[in-house]
Formats: sequence, C-alpha cells, structure tokens
Amino acid sequence: MATYKQLTAQLEKLHKEVAVARDKEVAQAIADIRQQIAEYGITAEELGFSSKRAPGARKAPLPPRYRNPKTDETWSGRGRTPGWLVGKNRDRFLIED
Repeated sequence: MATYKQLTAQLEKLHKEVAVARDKEVAQAIADIRQQIAEYGITAEELGFSSKRAPGARKAPLPPRYRNPKTDETWSGRGRTPGWLVGKNRDRFLIED
C-alpha cells in the first residue's frame, strides 16, 4: 500500500500532466478554429461576439432629478445617495419638470 507522501506526489504529477495535456488540446482547438474562420471568412458578428454599441461608447448621463437648493448640486436618483440628501424627505428636493 502506498504512503500518503507517495500518493500526494503521484497526485501532483497527475495534476501537472493534466495541465500540460489541456494546454496542448486548447492550443490545437484554437488553431483549428482560426483555420476554419480564415477558410470560411467568418466574422465576429456571425459568431455573436460583436457589441451593438461602438467600442468606447457610453450611455448618456441621466438628467438630474434632485437639486440641493443651497449649493445647486444635483443627483439623478441613481447610485449612492449624496450626503446632503441622506435622511431627508426627497420630495422637497425634486426638480420640477
């Protein structure tokens, strides 16, 4: 019967072998996929990898809904509540449309 140390050494060896085998198979799969993409002229959009927004495009900021009458600071109502509004009735600070 093998000892604990022998078994853990075998396990470590197997983990390394698994990692090497996986790396080789992943590299081969990537090469195959790249070859097929080039062969058939497949685009990222056809694979579903494209974004509908342009890269780097951001959503427009939301209009402010609340205003601090003392400092004219505004808040859209999203995200962390500003300190000047914490614990107060928000209706008093609503911006009229």
